[in-house]
Amino acid sequence: MLHKLSLKQLHDGLKNKDFTSKELTGHYLDRIAKHDVNLNSFISVTSEHALAQAQEADKIIQRGEQTGMLTGIPIAQKDIFCTKGIKTTCCSKILAEFTPPYDATVIKKYQENNSIMIGKTNMDEFAMGGSNENSYFGLCANPWDLTRVPGGSSGGSASAVAARLCPGATGTDTGGSIRQPASFCGISGIKPTYGRISRYGMIAFASSLDQAGPMAPSAEDLAIMLQAMAGKDSQDMTSANIEVPNYLSYINESLKGKKVGLPKEFFQDGLDDKIRSKIEDAIEVLKQQGVEFVEISLPNSVLAVPTYYIIGPCEASSNLARYDGVRYGYRTNNPKNLESLYKDSRAEGFGDEVKRRILIGTYALSSGYYDAYYQKAQKIRKVIKEDFDKAFEKVDLILGPTTPSFAYKIGAMTKDPVKMYLGDIFTIPANLAGLPGMSIPVGFSNNMPIGMQLIGKAFAEPEMLNMAHIYQQNTDWHTQIPEKYTT
Repeated sequence: MLHKLSLKQLHDGLKNKDFTSKELTGHYLDRIAKHDVNLNSFISVTSEHALAQAQEADKIIQRGEQTGMLTGIPIAQKDIFCTKGIKTTCCSKILAEFTPPYDATVIKKYQENNSIMIGKTNMDEFAMGGSNENSYFGLCANPWDLTRVPGGSSGGSASAVAARLCPGATGTDTGGSIRQPASFCGISGIKPTYGRISRYGMIAFASSLDQAGPMAPSAEDLAIMLQAMAGKDSQDMTSANIEVPNYLSYINESLKGKKVGLPKEFFQDGLDDKIRSKIEDAIEVLKQQGVEFVEISLPNSVLAVPTYYIIGPCEASSNLARYDGVRYGYRTNNPKNLESLYKDSRAEGFGDEVKRRILIGTYALSSGYYDAYYQKAQKIRKVIKEDFDKAFEKVDLILGPTTPSFAYKIGAMTKDPVKMYLGDIFTIPANLAGLPGMSIPVGFSNNMPIGMQLIGKAFAEPEMLNMAHIYQQNTDWHTQIPEKYTT
């Protein structure tokens, strides 16, 4: 079955003309039509656009031209990336009818690689949330258990990949929004180093934290997708002018002699015992491959969540000020005056979680509070980064759980947002430090997936993908598909 093949296998099949891109795209479109009614992982399915792209890809293959690893392969795009002529909503009422006049750099790069955009995936509104329950277009379900959340904010991408409605999807990660849903849905996902992928055309939440990344079943798949996405962009001054390595060339290297740190703060009370057990099993697999483990400390990581929930909302308050009902986006009907136009458009257009973060950020940036909150949070952020710097003097990578628990029931956290925020306790530190982090599946508990996180030095994506791939060569957790979606 085509949906059980890896990206490399799909590439080889297209190259060898075992099937066409049009047939492959049609296969995934049929799966979306059959299964997504229960998942709601897609906001829009771009069938005509996808089939037209597939037809062009087939012509390229038929002519025998040099093809990239993604030529003719359908990829889903998170609905946060601007797509010319196709709605980009960020799952918000305020952008529900917005059609961008340009493509995000990430979208352009996939186009240059002749991949197929099969649709736009569901997400928490403006990427604010950890459950995908904050979407204007309705919540998205976890394919392993439809009564549970898929995680967020990239929940639609994670759900679609886990159910094999697409072979890969893009996501964004501001505080764990690729890694946490990857963990909850039993797939692989990587948040690259800040600046590794252009943010141009990616609708902003918190500009110093946001980073795009790929989501797919395996580390090998991630390496292929990251190759297409990474690189310097003249339209994004925060994108790094550092050469992009050939990620696939690293993934089979020996792990013998690699040192990995286990932060004691990640294995204390609050971590589900079943998750702890699965992480310990994974550690044993890596030890058999020659990896040496040492205990380390990230003492200020406990401050990551409160630090993030000052910096993130402050930047969101600034970034979302542009949605005023005047220039573009939702506009209230019959405003009484200009002030009413602003207030009512924003009150009616934004959801509760977005309003909550705007209010927090505006308060923290206001006169008399800037020094007490925002400036202090930035100082703590620096200290958290210094903890990582010290740790990486001793180790090559850091390993731990991705989340303290597995996917929870829909509605379980909606009345306690702070409890939901604490679910990102292991993922947020990497964002604050600008470091790469990834999650890979390492087992199940009560039929729900469990993820393990790897964190690397800046631009250490090759080393992380290498360790994840070797682990996956010795396990089969990444090949598991929810029973309802095997056929």
